[in-house]
Order: sequence, then structure tokens, then C-alpha cells
Amino acid sequence: QVQLVESGGGLVQPGGSLRLSCAASGIIKSIQNMAWYRQGPGKERELVAVITNNGGTVYADSVKGRFTISRDNANKAILLQMNSLKPEDTAVYYCHADRIETPWEAIYDNWGQGTQVTVSS
Repeated sequence: QVQLVESGGGLVQPGGSLRLSCAASGIIKSIQNMAWYRQGPGKERELVAVITNNGGTVYADSVKGRFTISRDNANKAILLQMNSLKPEDTAVYYCHADRIETPWEAIYDNWGQGTQVTVSS
């Protein structure tokens, strides 16, 4: 069984920093693109940042220059370093992997359970 498990959320003051982690568990051969999404109160889920298996990155305009996504292929994990946090960054943050290959099958559209980030004074 393959799972994505996020950690690192919490409460932080405006201007502060948090680092989110997402690790894939199970018997995995490879993972293609991985990403962070978020869903704020009363809002639709939106893409925050994507990282390809070659390390290419794309960011939402709202987080450019403040957030950094990185990838640890050996440990099948991604990180999201979030700096200069704003109240509007408050959301549940979800990890996503578009294709996870196991020795037996390819599994598409994989989601973690989410981790809450609250930015408030």
C-alpha cells in the first residue's frame, strides 16, 4: 500500500516561517511529479508548487519568492519551505503525486491527508 504522509503544519505569526514535509511510504520504484496544494476556508483547492522528478519547479504567483519546494528522491519526499507567511496563506496543505510506480502497478492521483497551516497573530 502506498501512502503520502504530510507533517510540519501549525500556528505561526505573520512574517514567520514553517517547513512542511511529505514522505511517500510503501514499496515504490519511482514517483513522477509531486506537488503541494492548499485549500483555505471557503475556498477551492489550489496549486501551490510543483516539482518534477528532474527537479523543475513551478510556483503559484501568490507564493513566488516566499515558498520553496524541494525534493529528496532517495527518500521519496518533498519539502515546502514557507517564509514571510501571511494570514491569507492559512489553509490545509495537501501533498500530491501524479504517478507512483510500484513493482506491480502504477498508481495515479495520489493525495496525502493534509496538514493545517494557520497564520495569525
